[in-house]
Amino acid sequence: MSLDIVVLAAGQGTRMYSALPKVLHPVAHKSMLGHVIDAARSLRPDSIQVVVGHGATQVEQALDADDLGFVLQEQQLGTGHAVAQALPRLQSDTVLVLYGDVPLIQVETLQALLKRCDNQRLGLLTVLLDDPSGYGRIVRNEKGEVVAIVEHKDATPEQLSICEGNTGILAAPRQKLEDWLSRLSNDNAQGEYYLTDIIAMAVADGLQIDTETAADAMQVQGANDRLQLAELERYYQKLQVEQLMRKGVTLRDPARVDIRGEVQAGRDVLIDVNVVLEGTVVIEDGVQIGPNTVICNSVLRRGAVVRSHCHLESAELGEGADCGPFARLRPGAVLDERAHVGNFVELKNTRMGAGAKAGHLAYLGDSEIGALTNIGAGTITCNYDGANKHRTIMGENVFIGSNSSIVAPVTLGDGAVTGAGSTITADVPAGALAVGRGKQRNIEGWQRPKKL
Repeated sequence: MSLDIVVLAAGQGTRMYSALPKVLHPVAHKSMLGHVIDAARSLRPDSIQVVVGHGATQVEQALDADDLGFVLQEQQLGTGHAVAQALPRLQSDTVLVLYGDVPLIQVETLQALLKRCDNQRLGLLTVLLDDPSGYGRIVRNEKGEVVAIVEHKDATPEQLSICEGNTGILAAPRQKLEDWLSRLSNDNAQGEYYLTDIIAMAVADGLQIDTETAADAMQVQGANDRLQLAELERYYQKLQVEQLMRKGVTLRDPARVDIRGEVQAGRDVLIDVNVVLEGTVVIEDGVQIGPNTVICNSVLRRGAVVRSHCHLESAELGEGADCGPFARLRPGAVLDERAHVGNFVELKNTRMGAGAKAGHLAYLGDSEIGALTNIGAGTITCNYDGANKHRTIMGENVFIGSNSSIVAPVTLGDGAVTGAGSTITADVPAGALAVGRGKQRNIEGWQRPKKL
């Protein structure tokens, strides 16, 4: 079965009170529309057409990709009108309609829905709700067959008592959909062309309306204001942390861990409170992550430890390596096995060899630091000359005295030592002691200044 997907994303979202188009508001650091498009891509359709309107340029720039088409709905005249704008681009047997502000829809649900659609059946996704206020109601006959959908504002008191709501998500045979859309009317309370009106047309044409019911109402929950957006965020996070715990991860408090990307986790991992995981994060067996830490696009190898208040971005910790508390590892930072960086140490584009240490108060940028090398407190690599970056190379078992400034480009051989307070501007041979500081002079009988 060939498939085209139409994603409706033209709404303004006035209740968001925002200059940002509604569908671009994020859930877990990804736009709602981005989540929907990810689900759509998982179905491997022949095309994905995104119907845009309010803030169309912003939406297109934010989601631009080779596999997406964008269709402009200049006037927002209803969901039926929106789908009609995409018709000229649809060539497949089946059309699936999704919504850009319904970010938690699951691929498995859509796959089940598509199985209910063929040339003689229209697949309709419904949801059972304790309070279906605002939802269109699924009207069935005495045989339980769907005969129509009535929008909330057009429903009679009897119809308002129906608890089965319309999600708006449906799969229809394309050729019949074209005919139904051409016959839509806007004779209703909203003066809009409702996509839901095609249900009655399908019934009149002898098609079966085959329904799939969403297993979870939050799958089909949209966001019309910030409160609903926050509900989606919390529910999404709940799903993410539950998956981690099922894989053998211990969370000190599941309500205080946020996942804003894709996390691969091993067994016996411990994550403390107020931890944020962004992008693609790989956490191997036995890793421990302390509280109030942000880890973005990084890899933590077996047994690594990240202590509290650390920030890791595009970094890698080797087996048994540890960092923190209060450490910052910027892009390109790598700690080999058993390497250690302590409090208020910052690394950027720097590799620390096995067992190397920088205990505290250091900046190491654009450096290669050998195994078992020790970096004293207050050390910095002066890697930027105002125009270009330069590298510092340290061999194995180097000892850098406290408050040293290592001016790149420079190489320190194996076993080299720098005296505390030195400024090193030239290469240091293996095993040599380098002292680069002004000679101390003591002035006897000096009087300290006094306040006037």
